[in-house]
Amino acid sequence: MCSTLKFFMTVALAIFFATACSTITYTVSEDIAHSLSSGIANQSDIELVKTGIPSFVLLLDGMIAENPDSPELYLAGAKLYSTYAGFVYDDPQRAQVLSRTAFNYSKKTLCLANVDWCDADKRPIDKYRTFLTGISVEDLEMTYVFGVTWANYIDSHSSDWNAVADLPKVKATMQRVLEFDETFEKGGAHLYLGVLETVVPPALGGKPGIAKAHFERVLEITKGRNLMAKVLYAERYARPLFDRELHDRLLYEVVEQDPQEPGLTLINIIAQKKAKQLLESADEFF
Repeated sequence: MCSTLKFFMTVALAIFFATACSTITYTVSEDIAHSLSSGIANQSDIELVKTGIPSFVLLLDGMIAENPDSPELYLAGAKLYSTYAGFVYDDPQRAQVLSRTAFNYSKKTLCLANVDWCDADKRPIDKYRTFLTGISVEDLEMTYVFGVTWANYIDSHSSDWNAVADLPKVKATMQRVLEFDETFEKGGAHLYLGVLETVVPPALGGKPGIAKAHFERVLEITKGRNLMAKVLYAERYARPLFDRELHDRLLYEVVEQDPQEPGLTLINIIAQKKAKQLLESADEFF
C-alpha cells in the first residue's frame, strides 16, 4: 500500500479541522487550539500553512506540557501533527516521526477521556470490533481522529507489516463512525473508506463498487463542494478501471469550481492542484 494514502495524509486532517461546534466547555488554552484548527481549515494559502504549522506545533506542545490531563489539547495536537506529517511526506523519516506522535496523541486523548480505550488498538481484530460496539456517540470525534491518525501512521510505516496488519481495525473504526453519523466531518469516514476499499486492485479481488458508493456519498453529503472527494474518486476509482470519461469529468469540475467553502477551503485548493497534475498525466496514463 506504499503510496496509497501519501497525498491523502495531507487531506483528511484538513477535513476534520472543520468541526464547527461542540458542547464542550474549553479552557483558554483549549479554545486557542480549536481556533488554530479553524484557521487552518479556512486558509487559502497553502505555503502559509506549511510554514506556519511548525510554530503551531510548538505552541500546542507547550499547552499540553502545562495541561497534561486535557484530552481536548491532545486531540488538537493529534490533528495538527498528522496534518504536518502530510505536508512532509516527501521526507519519509520525518513523516514517520510526526505520524507516530499524532497517533500517540490520539490514543492519549481517548485514554484520558475513557479508561476503556487505553491500549484498545492492541486487541485482536475480533475483540476490537466487539469493543467498538460498546463505545458511546460522545466518543465520535475522538474515534474519528483516532482512525485517521492510525491510517496515516500505517501509511508512513508501510514497510512494517505489523503496522499494515492493523488496516482492518482502521476500517472497522471508520465503519463505526458511519454508524454514529455518516455526515460527521463532512462525510470524512466515507472518504477514508473509499480510499481503503481501493487498496486491493480489482484483479486481486478488490471491490471498486463499494469504493464508488463511498465517494458518491461524500459528494451527496457535501453537495459536491468537497473537491478532494472528486479527485480521489478519479484517481482511486476511475483510473484503475480506465474510465477516462469519468476521470476527466470529475477533474475538470474540480479545476473549474470555486474552492472557497467554510471548513473546506484549504483541502479544496490542494485538490485543485492535484487535479491539474492528474489531467496533465492523463494522456500518458490512458
